[in-house]
Amino acid sequence: MARIRNSICGRSIRGRRGRRTTGAAFALSTVLALTATACGDDGSGTADDQGKEGSGKGEITFWDNNGGVRTDVWKKIIKDFERENPDIEVKYVGIPAESVQSKYDTAIQGGGLPDVGGVGMAMLSGISAQGALEPLDKRIKGSALQGKLNAGMVESVRASGDGKRMYTVPTSANNGTLWYRTDMFKAAGLDAPTNWPKFYKAAKELTDKSKNTFGYTIRGGEGSIAQALDAMYGQSGITSFWKGDKTTVNDPKNVKALEKYVGLYKKSTPSADVNNDFKKMVAQWDSGRIGMLSHNLGSYQDHVKALGKGKFRGIPNPTLADGTRVQVSNPVDGLGLFKSSKNKAAAWKFIEFAVSHKANSQWNESAGAIPSNKEAAKDEWVRRTEPTKLAAQTLDDDSVKIVQLPYHLPDWNTISKADNEPDLQKVLLGKLPAKQFLDSLADQLNKAQAEWKKQQG
Repeated sequence: MARIRNSICGRSIRGRRGRRTTGAAFALSTVLALTATACGDDGSGTADDQGKEGSGKGEITFWDNNGGVRTDVWKKIIKDFERENPDIEVKYVGIPAESVQSKYDTAIQGGGLPDVGGVGMAMLSGISAQGALEPLDKRIKGSALQGKLNAGMVESVRASGDGKRMYTVPTSANNGTLWYRTDMFKAAGLDAPTNWPKFYKAAKELTDKSKNTFGYTIRGGEGSIAQALDAMYGQSGITSFWKGDKTTVNDPKNVKALEKYVGLYKKSTPSADVNNDFKKMVAQWDSGRIGMLSHNLGSYQDHVKALGKGKFRGIPNPTLADGTRVQVSNPVDGLGLFKSSKNKAAAWKFIEFAVSHKANSQWNESAGAIPSNKEAAKDEWVRRTEPTKLAAQTLDDDSVKIVQLPYHLPDWNTISKADNEPDLQKVLLGKLPAKQFLDSLADQLNKAQAEWKKQQG
C-alpha cells in the first residue's frame, strides 16, 4: 500500500529582486535543503547524478506539483497502479503549486529529487536546462503511449524544453475560462459575457457595494501576471508575443488594455482582491456574491460543490466585439522522469500507467481539464462537462489566435512571478502606471530572450 503523505510540505522562500550572490545562494539552498529533509522529501539525488535503470521493482518517490488540490485523485491512481504492480511501491509527496518551483530548484542543487514529478510547462525549461530530466522520446516509442498522445500537447512540451526532445509526458491542457453566475445575469437582464464590451457592462451593473456584491473578482496575488496577460492580449487583438526579437507586452494597445482591466479594481471588485491567489479568488467567488471569475478549468468541481450546476457556466474568455478571439497559451501539465532516479524502469511504468486511458481520464475528470490521452478525450464525461467541451473546441478552432507565452525561457517562471507580481499589485493600487510596469516587464523579457538566443548559438 502506498505511503501517502497527507501533510503538504513545501514553503516558498523568496529573496530580494535581482540575482543573489554565490554565498547567499548557497546559504539559501542549504536552508531549503534542510527544510526538505525535515519534511521527508528523500528523493533520488541531484541533477548531476545520472541514476540507474534499476530492476523495475521496489520503491519510487512521486512529487505531485499540485498537492492538496489533486491529492485524492492521485491516491486512487497510485492504489490502482500498485494493485497491478504489487512489486512497486509509490511514495507520494504533495507539494503546493506555489512552492513546487523552489522545491525542485533546491533539490537539483542539494539532493533529494524524486523519481517522478509533476512538471508544468511554465517551469519545464528552467528544470530541463539544468540537466535534471531524462529525455523520454525513446521510452515513448514502442510503449503503450505511442500514438496515443495529443499532438498539440506533445509539440508544446518539445517547444518548452530544448525544442527537440520531450522532457515530460503531457497529462493535461488547460484553458482560460470565464465563470459567470447565470442566475445573477438572468436577474439583471444581462447577456452572457461572451465579448469584452458585455464583460465590462456586467462587471459594472452587477456591482452593488451596499449589498456587498460585485461584478468581478480580479487576481492580484500569486499567479496574477498570466491572467493579466490573457486580458491584455484578448482585448488588444495582438496575436504574437514577439515582434522580431522584442516582446509586444508594452505595445500601446496592450498598455491601454491593461489600464482598462486594472481599472475594475475596487470599482467592480472587492478591495481584498489585491492579495488574491487562485485559492482565495475561487473561494471568494464560490461564496455566491460575485458575478464573474477568470480562472481555468481546474476550479470546476469547486464551483459545482459550492453553487450547484444550475447557477453558473464556464465559457472561453471573451472575444473582441467583432467576434475575434485572441488568448494566451495555457501551460500543458506533465510528468517528468528525473535523471538521478535509481529505479527508472519502475518510474517509467508509473508514468505510463498514469497517462493511460483510464487513469488519465480519471485525473482530468477530477480537474475538469483536457486529457492528453486521445482515447480519454473521447470519454462521455468530456461531452457532458460543458466548460471542458467548449475549451477543447476552442483549442481545436483554427480561427482562434493563440499568443504563445515564452515558456522556452528558463527565466520565464521567475519573471512572471516573483519579479513582477509585487509591481502589478502597485498598478492595482494606483502606485505605478501600467505603462511603466509593462516597459519594465518588456525590458526583462527582451534581455532574457537575447540571452537564450545567445546560448542557442
